[in-house]
Amino acid sequence: MGDTVYVVNPNSTVAVTEGIDRACAPLRLAGGPKIECLTLAEGPPGIQTQRDVDGVVAPLLRLVGELEPKAAAFVIACFSDPGLHSAREATKRPVLGIMESGILTALTLGQRFGVIAILPGSIPRHLRTIGGMGLSERLAGERAVGLNVTELADEAKTLDRMIRVAKELRDEDGANVLVMGCAGMAQYRDRVERAAGIPVVEPTQAAVSMAIGRVRLGW
Repeated sequence: MGDTVYVVNPNSTVAVTEGIDRACAPLRLAGGPKIECLTLAEGPPGIQTQRDVDGVVAPLLRLVGELEPKAAAFVIACFSDPGLHSAREATKRPVLGIMESGILTALTLGQRFGVIAILPGSIPRHLRTIGGMGLSERLAGERAVGLNVTELADEAKTLDRMIRVAKELRDEDGANVLVMGCAGMAQYRDRVERAAGIPVVEPTQAAVSMAIGRVRLGW
């Protein structure tokens, strides 16, 4: 087994991968494992539809196969968890998806979680997964900021919208913990949490934390 947790951004937007890499910085600890963030060059600029999700599975699985000898674990850094179960079949290494990990982490921080989505069209896809996890009753609500993946890097557009949606999920939907519904939102976590006054889970951090635990404990 290798010594690296590979965090794969399945879209082709390098700025998103750079944000993911910064979010992982607090988790790079002496004694490892190493954390390396990669961009799937074959992916679309943003994964925003079911077709996008389905389209990245094959190249993602090829990458997993290529990296397996050097890998301690894999993290799929897209909130739709594309190819998660296929990747688990394709490798003996642990594979974590950020949606699953982010939601499971949120359940330890509050009773009812809210999700900040990018676009309204993402919400039905997320609800299917949440329903499949058996967690619909713990979901307070999901609301979209109305920006696509590449627009999230524009702080002037994004931060105020995220704070507004966070407060709506808290005040109108009754959420007492929030999950960011896109890896491209990572840079805003601390500020959204301070503004909302409730815990905000950055899902890639949640997944990488779980991956490190799995590697260190041999699970």
